[in-house]
This record gives sequence, structure tokens and C-alpha cells, in this order.
Amino acid sequence: MAEIFLFDLDGTLTESGTGIVNSVAYALEHFKIPVSDEKKELYRFVGPSLKDAFSGYYGFDEKQTMEAIRVYREYYTRQGMFENRVYDGVEELLSSLKANGKRLMVATSKPEIYARQILDYFHLSSYFAFIGGSLMSETRTDKTEVIRYVFESTGITDVSRAVMVGDRSHDMIGAKNAGIKKVGVLYGYGTRAELEEAEADLLIETPMDLIRYADTL
Repeated sequence: MAEIFLFDLDGTLTESGTGIVNSVAYALEHFKIPVSDEKKELYRFVGPSLKDAFSGYYGFDEKQTMEAIRVYREYYTRQGMFENRVYDGVEELLSSLKANGKRLMVATSKPEIYARQILDYFHLSSYFAFIGGSLMSETRTDKTEVIRYVFESTGITDVSRAVMVGDRSHDMIGAKNAGIKKVGVLYGYGTRAELEEAEADLLIETPMDLIRYADTL
């Protein structure tokens, strides 16, 4: 039975797409790259590290990528991180799991400093024993690295009762590499096909679904 629950942040705990997309658009405008009014193509930035996204999607070299991240953060720290909302049912889920003795942690590719600010802003920090993320230098962004960092920081050596909850394939892949169970959420930014291909052990439609299945993991 799972006793340790690691949660992704963007697309799992909060619907953060608006702020991320607006921050990406702001950075692309700096490079004179046109962005459509709908900005739908920019939602692919929700989840992966910024370094991987800017270099992979736009072919930026190292210097351009770091400049794009710098400009992105100008907007993000000013307002983007708060163009965000907690998904319906998330707080009830966290409260229920914690009341039932589960250890809750955050494992996000977002810089840890931002993750802590966001969770403080939405009054969710108290539910988590540890909040782990990447560094501002854009290192420790790989989800496998983040998960292992969370375990190392909390002294967890037996991961047999741990589960990762996330909305994108890299959450599932990171969990598999770390040797833990994988729950994919369908209300976030990933698709059912993406999560199934990444071998999620369980797919849930809403945060509250996890309460029903928690004792089966």
C-alpha cells in the first residue's frame, strides 16, 4: 500500500498554463518570434524544463536559451506565477491523504523557489513534508533527478511504497526510473495517449479519484 505520495505541480496541483504561456510569449516577443493570438502551441511548455523546451521547440543554442529563460522569468516573477489556480478537489485530496497518515511531497521540474512561493500563495504548503524542485541554474530539471533528490532530502531509502502523481509523460518516466508507481492525471496538460504510452499504472479523471484508489496502490 502506498504511503508516500509525490505530486507534480503544474497541471497536477494547479492549472498554471495561463501564466506559463504568457511568460513564454513574452520571451518569444523578445526574440521577435511571432506568437498567434490563441497561443495554443505554447501549452507544450507546461511540464518540461524551460531549457529543454526552448532548445527543443525553437532550436535555440545555449546562449539564446539562457537569455530566453532570463526574459521569461522577468514576466513570470512579476505576475505569471500567480496567473494560476488550484484545481477543484486538490485541497480536499491533500487533506484526506494527510489525515489518513500519508506522507505528501512535491517533485517538480519548476525551480524550487517558485514552487514554494506558489504553494505558499495558495496556502497548500502545510500539506507537504517536503517541496522539491529544480535549481535556478536550470539544473536538476530531469524528473528522475528531482524524485531522487526528494528521497535523499527526506531520508527515504525504501521507495517500494512511494507513488508519483503527474500529468505528463516525463512524470511517468521519472517515476519508472526511480522505481516507484505512477499515477497519471487526465485533467492536466497531458493526454491519455501520452500517459498510457509512458506506462502509467493508474489514470484518474479528477483529483478526488485518487482518494478512492489510494489504498490499492
